[in-house]
Amino acid sequence: MTDKEELLYKDDSVEIETYKCPNCGGDAVFNPEKQLMQCLYCGSFFELPKDNKKVEENLLSELLKNGKVWDNVEVYQCSSCGAKQIIENQEVSHVCAFCGTRNIVKVDNLPGIKPHGVIPFKFDKFKTAEIANKWVKKKLYAPKSFKKSAKPEKIYGIYNPVFTFDAFTYNSYVGKLGKKYTVTKRMNGKIYTDVEIRYFNIKGMQDVNFDDVLVQASSTIPSYIIKSIEPFSTNQAKTYKEEFLRGFGATTYNKSGEECWNECKSIMSARIENYILKRYDYDVKLFLNINTRYSSEKFKLILVPIYVGHYRYNKKLYNFYVNGENGRIAGKTPISALKVSFTVLIILLLIGGFVLISLLT
Repeated sequence: MTDKEELLYKDDSVEIETYKCPNCGGDAVFNPEKQLMQCLYCGSFFELPKDNKKVEENLLSELLKNGKVWDNVEVYQCSSCGAKQIIENQEVSHVCAFCGTRNIVKVDNLPGIKPHGVIPFKFDKFKTAEIANKWVKKKLYAPKSFKKSAKPEKIYGIYNPVFTFDAFTYNSYVGKLGKKYTVTKRMNGKIYTDVEIRYFNIKGMQDVNFDDVLVQASSTIPSYIIKSIEPFSTNQAKTYKEEFLRGFGATTYNKSGEECWNECKSIMSARIENYILKRYDYDVKLFLNINTRYSSEKFKLILVPIYVGHYRYNKKLYNFYVNGENGRIAGKTPISALKVSFTVLIILLLIGGFVLISLLT
């Protein structure tokens, strides 16, 4: 594992710093602690334009038609000099090659779908570092030397795109389940018990309504990481404004709308099966066939806040990810081979002890 393999968002171009203060004309950024814009020069705070509109769902047909991936090509426009650039990556922030200004992409010019909503960051990088250090201290199998010296490096705030889906499903199903029971038998004058399974057929209907099923829309951060630091309050997302992104990085989706909808249907299918099986008292599932019809399918494209950083240990980098809304954290830390070996030895001794006791009784 090299630095290059583990280090994410190392390029300063993911920082966005261009927004003019109405008092002094200096650059201003979004302050997550106060939920206000803050000037980097005069330090004054000012409110974002008020918008109490709820982020609305959109028809799925729009996503399937327009939510395509366009060969990783993005259109950037500098807010200072007006220059436009075609950039072949998934970042929506970049440094202007003409005047050197850091700025955010004009997403209206992007092919595909513009974000409908955004969940603003709720705390800053200093709070993120505290969260990460507390997390490291609780890692049972991390080396003691790592815990003592660990300092988070290169913490970036990144707005990550997710699709959320709503749908009402009508499900008909047939299947066969089994219930275990114990029987007592006599053989050669001895009595013993055996476990058998009594199977029974099931058939019925199960309607399930889904609201804001979240699917990761970018491959930049793995889906399992997103799942580890959920939830995000996508139903309370703010209407998208560029101001929320000032001072942070952002990425656009690089998974097509169709791909994300198919992934969502897989999530829904697993939940539908769970709803059905909860209706029955069973121990074994022989088979369960479900036929699903969808209606009222809608979606939203939401930017969710994630802090990304890393620790350095023995010339390797270990990334961590923090939910910028609720502080949940996931990631990697080094593992002490000595601690793992000691744990395995204890388990083997316990197993050996139980076996010895059972042989003596």
